Amino acid sequence: MNCTKLLSIGKTAEILGVRIETLREWDKEGKLTPVKTPGNHRRYRLDDVQAFCGEVKEKDDENTVPVVTYARTSSHEQKAKGDLGRQNERLLAYCAKKQYKVVKSYEEVGSGMSDSRPKLHQLFKLVEEKQVKKVVVEHKDRLTRFNFEFLSAFFKSHGVEIEWMQDVLGKKYEDELVEDMLTLMSSFSNRLYGKRSAEMKKQRKLAKLEAEKTAAQGIPVHAQQEVEV
Repeated sequence: MNCTKLLSIGKTAEILGVRIETLREWDKEGKLTPVKTPGNHRRYRLDDVQAFCGEVKEKDDENTVPVVTYARTSSHEQKAKGDLGRQNERLLAYCAKKQYKVVKSYEEVGSGMSDSRPKLHQLFKLVEEKQVKKVVVEHKDRLTRFNFEFLSAFFKSHGVEIEWMQDVLGKKYEDELVEDMLTLMSSFSNRLYGKRSAEMKKQRKLAKLEAEKTAAQGIPVHAQQEVEV
């Protein structure tokens, strides 16, 4: 069963940077074919639009820049609100206007301070295999909150450049940064108190073992204490 996302004709026109009338002409020509709803409205499969973004004539192949896009939100709540999907659509529209060939488009939910994001590691593999020339993101922090230059140096070592659409973070991203910082502080606190708790449990266990050993030898605990004194 095909569960790909369907886009309206208006949204598809925006992503591809063309007029709605152009899409209707492409439909007649069989260049980009939509699906029809029961009400006879055109809907375009996101997979088809992404593939179309990457289509170029053979004579232009040498000038085509293969890219991978990466969209990220910190929470599943943001994804449920459609933030992740809209971010990805803006990236595809940007690539279409730049006439980039989109090799792969990733969407991921996870903290920008996490180094264990599965989609990000898949992106690394594309970079290492030299399948792309650019990694396109909406803002640098979509890839990582900190140490961006280290990541940039890694990509450059494989001949890959990072390109971002915005230099200034919006209010929504500032709020997300605060959320990530609180998550990081909570993680450190849990580790710290976890170590303390483990040490206390260890001490109690040792004390219990010592008491059991003393009892097994038939020496009252208070008597042992007097001897030790």
